[in-house]
Amino acid sequence: MEILRNLTSTFPTFLLTGIPGLETVHTWISIPFCCLYAIALSGNSMVLFVIITQQSLHEPMYYFLSMLSATDLGLTVSTMLTTLAILWFNAREISLDTCIIQMFFLHGFTIMESGVLVAMAFDRYVAICYPLRYTTILTNSRIIQIGLLLIIRTVVLIVPLLLLLKPLYFCKVNVLSHSYCYHTDVIKLACSDTRANSICGLIELGLTTGVDTPCIVLSYILIIRSVLSIASPEERHKAFSTCVSHIGAVTIFYIPMMSLSLVHRYGLSAPKVVYSMMANIYLLLPPVLNPIIYSVKTKQIRRTILRLLLTK
Repeated sequence: MEILRNLTSTFPTFLLTGIPGLETVHTWISIPFCCLYAIALSGNSMVLFVIITQQSLHEPMYYFLSMLSATDLGLTVSTMLTTLAILWFNAREISLDTCIIQMFFLHGFTIMESGVLVAMAFDRYVAICYPLRYTTILTNSRIIQIGLLLIIRTVVLIVPLLLLLKPLYFCKVNVLSHSYCYHTDVIKLACSDTRANSICGLIELGLTTGVDTPCIVLSYILIIRSVLSIASPEERHKAFSTCVSHIGAVTIFYIPMMSLSLVHRYGLSAPKVVYSMMANIYLLLPPVLNPIIYSVKTKQIRRTILRLLLTK
């Protein structure tokens, strides 16, 4: 028993969880999951393809939208394999090293998406408040710099968080709450001191959500103040309508994320199926809905996609 315990702590293996209580119908549950993954992959790939191939869409707003689509693709792929493996083959086992790799991409793309939403809020602020200086402020080189800054921020915040998992000692039955590895979920299972992990996690949360959310709110406060100073109601409506898609993207990203964090921290008595459903909504909702929102609300994207589909 002692040897087994030592092996478990040195080479820990975790058990992922599908939909608790519905294991017998996992194959049927996989059908809607497959549909949602297909919508996310095809929708974001289509948006990316349209922006890359259409010269008329080579503008700052669409560059940021392409970053959002690329991030959503990464977020979808990072959990799709383990989720479908559980639903199809009941393949639940995952090693700590594989878990860390998955968390790197999962949490990394989440941080990236949060940063891209801030960049898009800044884009809308410049476009509405300084329309004559829009192209001089958001040049191609500056957009590349913003993209590189987002990547650097992600790596700097994620790598220490994940490296701190390696020294942890795991001596229990390591059953995770989701169909993928989630940092808060993993450190709960550790038998050793996790204060450093918790502090690092709080710092990461403060430097991402704690910074990004106020930046987005401030951008819209300045946008609203600028728009309300416009005399013409038609111009005010036109200015606000350019922000609808971004507001939708912010809403479907932050609300599920904050809800999942609250359930993990305070919903200790919540049924396991609540954890599972919240976790899947949190990761599937933005990649599925973002391309739909932007295709419906952005005239140039909608027209280009329709033209491409009809010509084929």
